[in-house]
Amino acid sequence: MRVLVAGATGVVGHPLVGALRARGHEVSALVREESRARAPEADAVVVADALDREGLLAAVSAARPEVVVHQMTALRLLPADPVDAFALTAHLRTEGTAHLVAAARAAGARRLVAQSVAFAAAPAGDPVLDEDAPLYVDAPDAGWAATVRAVAELERQVLGGGPDLAGVVLRYGTLYGPGTAYARIGGTGQRVLTGKFPLPGGGSGITSFVHVVDAVGAAVAAVESEATGVFHVTDDDPAPAAQWLPHFARTLGGPPPRPIPAALAPRLLGWFMTHQLTAARGAANDRARTELGWKPLRPSWRDGLGRE
Repeated sequence: MRVLVAGATGVVGHPLVGALRARGHEVSALVREESRARAPEADAVVVADALDREGLLAAVSAARPEVVVHQMTALRLLPADPVDAFALTAHLRTEGTAHLVAAARAAGARRLVAQSVAFAAAPAGDPVLDEDAPLYVDAPDAGWAATVRAVAELERQVLGGGPDLAGVVLRYGTLYGPGTAYARIGGTGQRVLTGKFPLPGGGSGITSFVHVVDAVGAAVAAVESEATGVFHVTDDDPAPAAQWLPHFARTLGGPPPRPIPAALAPRLLGWFMTHQLTAARGAANDRARTELGWKPLRPSWRDGLGRE
């Protein structure tokens, strides 16, 4: 198929281009002008800014994709500061997504696959939730509430693209592996390695991780599948911070994380990370396994977190 990957210089988008080409697809890599030098090897490199509607319409129409893959974020800019990074991504998840949906429809694409996140659920109910759990749009932190509302809007637009544009939303878990914040040289990895990442309130918040390789594999499966809807893309081992954070520190060769009262954590870690470590729910991957025919090659973070 002819596939256009928007966000082709990102942590997932860059290797995804190569993975799709290895499967025999004709792939166009959509990048911004300032990112052209980092574009992956592709059948064509298409230059446009997703926030420039007319420019994006022209670029996507010229590529004539059958499938469009939305991997656009601004997270590369601030990998160690999730709240600020997600704020920079809000326009891409709302206005940028609207432009990409319009461009995909105008180009005659039949399928749109988009990146979302698996850690935006409201902290209620079971420790591990499926895709039907409500999103945390009313979070007490204004920045995180705005982020989750942008995620919800992206998902609404992708799934509501019309009868001729089938929508798929891939909610990635917390990414680890090369190029991520959880790599040894990443922002979170460095904070853990240097003992600047404490463990608040007993660390009862659940994280569902996914290796970059598995995120790419899920995107390939979504391109080639006929399934539609929302899918959690996570490993098989959701775990509380009390388990994964000490393991991460040991693997990196850093000191054990210092226990602190939960009340002190927002000042040291920010609201978002405090929430993730103390209250967040994990994400079940059963639907992706059943409907996409995908399963993680790295079924547990225990075998790779901190080693890359």
